[in-house]
Amino acid sequence: MAQHKNTKTSLSENTVLDALESAVLTLDARQQLRFMNPAAENLLRVSQHQARGQSVPALCSIIGEDRFAVLFADALELNGTILRRALPLQLHDGGHAVVDLVVTPLAEGQLIVEMRPMELPARHAEEEMQERIYAAAQEMLRGLAHEIKNPLGGLRGATQLLDRELQRPELKDYTRVILHEVDRLHHLVDRLQGPRTRPIFAEVNIHQVLEHVRRLLQAELPTGISLRFDYDLSIPEIYADQEQLVQVFLNLMRNAQQALDRHGTILIRTRVDRYVTLLHQKFRLALRVDIIDSGPGIPADLLPRIFLPLVTSRAEGMGMGLAIAQGLIRGHGGVVHCHSRPGETVFSVSLPLTQQREAAQ
Repeated sequence: MAQHKNTKTSLSENTVLDALESAVLTLDARQQLRFMNPAAENLLRVSQHQARGQSVPALCSIIGEDRFAVLFADALELNGTILRRALPLQLHDGGHAVVDLVVTPLAEGQLIVEMRPMELPARHAEEEMQERIYAAAQEMLRGLAHEIKNPLGGLRGATQLLDRELQRPELKDYTRVILHEVDRLHHLVDRLQGPRTRPIFAEVNIHQVLEHVRRLLQAELPTGISLRFDYDLSIPEIYADQEQLVQVFLNLMRNAQQALDRHGTILIRTRVDRYVTLLHQKFRLALRVDIIDSGPGIPADLLPRIFLPLVTSRAEGMGMGLAIAQGLIRGHGGVVHCHSRPGETVFSVSLPLTQQREAAQ
């Protein structure tokens, strides 16, 4: 942590702190919050406006024996930096995080607190691995589709010729079955290849999309499943293909419903994240839509492959919904992440809110 020569944070210092991936908070002599950067807002799930003047324990608490008050007092008494690794936090909204915590004293009893989520390096590595796997899978599927479609085309043509020569109606029933199955396989191969059309971008209200999906899904939901919403209605319109977004969120919400069987809760939450990297491109603002279910969770061995075609934990499933959702969102310059543990699975869709046209082209 760099040395600070004065207690006033200049505009340039704020700009530097805003660009950091680590969560940074500055506290006054009463240990009340004076400043938090966007990474801290994202981590603690609260805006600087809401948090200013509050204590850190009001925003999150340490799970275990450590206490913020003790760590802050130790840093001030030693007049040196205090470091705690892999500190588990309980957030004010019930969420959890694990961070490396650095507390550094400033002049006149003030403190600067840095929280670096342990998932950050892992997430970057995961994104790079997922990108390589996704590209390799798409390349393999393109080659496989070519090899399958060629004989399917020949089979369809031969069946049509045979159908014209047959005189008995009961025999024509068999050729119709063959043609139907050939077309079904052709459609399946098209789905395996992912989206075939480019998005048609226009300004879209994300909450109108989600409400439309809610109406589509509501009739299918068993009475034991509760569908809840937590919207940030201040989110501006995004630049996206509305029909493709409907398909994405319908796939993700149906996936959550299937995970619950017939009992549980699905929560749809919208938020804005700041200074986010999506597909190696940095954005000042990004929309995040979380689809959270209270189901049993996704098996750990399946999680790294969950967005690949034909990967599913359900015996009756084809494993296409998540692969299609990821492909459509990537076509918008965004990503879909998944975090899962017993009792909670979160699919997070992130899309750029700024520089929409440049990101989409």
